[in-house]
Amino acid sequence: MKQFIDICKQNTCILQSPELRFFKDFVESFGGRVPEKIERKEMPKTDEAPQEAPAEAAGEESDTESVLDFDTEGCMEPDELSDDQEMGDLEKQPTEEDMDKAEEIRGTAMGQYSEGNFEKAVELFSEAITVNPHSAILYTKRGQSYIKLNKPNACIKDCTRALELNCDSALAHKWRGRAYRLLGDWESAARDLRQASKIDLDEQTDEWLKEVQPNAYKIEQHKLKQERKKVAMAEKERQERLKKAKEAHQKAAESAATEAPPGETGPAGGAGAAGAGGAGMNEFYKLMQDPEIMAAFQDPEVTAAFQDISANPANIIKYQNNPKVKKLIEKLSTKFSSGGMGFPFGGAAGGGFPGGFPGAAGFPGGFPGGPEKDDGLD
Repeated sequence: MKQFIDICKQNTCILQSPELRFFKDFVESFGGRVPEKIERKEMPKTDEAPQEAPAEAAGEESDTESVLDFDTEGCMEPDELSDDQEMGDLEKQPTEEDMDKAEEIRGTAMGQYSEGNFEKAVELFSEAITVNPHSAILYTKRGQSYIKLNKPNACIKDCTRALELNCDSALAHKWRGRAYRLLGDWESAARDLRQASKIDLDEQTDEWLKEVQPNAYKIEQHKLKQERKKVAMAEKERQERLKKAKEAHQKAAESAATEAPPGETGPAGGAGAAGAGGAGMNEFYKLMQDPEIMAAFQDPEVTAAFQDISANPANIIKYQNNPKVKKLIEKLSTKFSSGGMGFPFGGAAGGGFPGGFPGAAGFPGGFPGGPEKDDGLD
């Protein structure tokens, strides 16, 4: 609600929208007054031709955040991290005596901090961390001292360690958020300060959050817009690829169905080997347009059977009692016969099945496609 009120303060016209009429009535019921909507003034007309809008104004925004206008007041140059920053030995298991000693040093360090001796405070907090490296509050307080010394990166490092030790430390989120704000990292600052507010809201955290939210909101909306554009572009490219593939497939189908080299067509049994192959491919393509045949080849069992037959035509005998395969072969036999071609699995019909199934004997016992294969034995 506080965030909503802040938005309303920045843009009072929002309360004039029909959706928020109930809220306007609520405010006015207490004697409040909502400013009237400000009408946009028209620009004076001129005889000059309108200038062409720049690419960026036309919607072609850059993907970088540099196109956004930020209020960077209060930001500072980043500090260089020092190897001397004591981070403690996490392998060490402090005793009760160590923890008591660390607390005693911490109290002295807080006194130095209160007196404005921030360098001395950092030195004492580092000493306490050496004694008890598992205390999240020691890292947080030293990070707070680093902020006073204009060392936001050092503060971020300390608060990050504190959050590794205690992820629910509102104080660590608060001071790391402040450090990010000083570096101009608005998104990270808003994220930490929001989390600190959820855990334990105080006035200072709320004030700092209000500072960073306008810039953080700009970045978030900008990234969201860019992401939407990327998704839309990817979908457009996908549709283009599908369209091209469909057109290419249709063109290839029409070419295969209508274009055959001279001399390669003719009645079944009257064409040469090349002619039989060309005509066979044409007939095979037309054949595969039959919905029943197409549906049959969607069955993995049927597809596997025909692959087996393609590898060894003699394997056709294994499927004489398979109703699915038998039905499909009968369908194919009928189609090829009506097209003036010999059934491709017939023993007397050479050339083989267009598309890769070589010729073979038909099923014994009456399967269409030719006589049983002669095994060569007298």
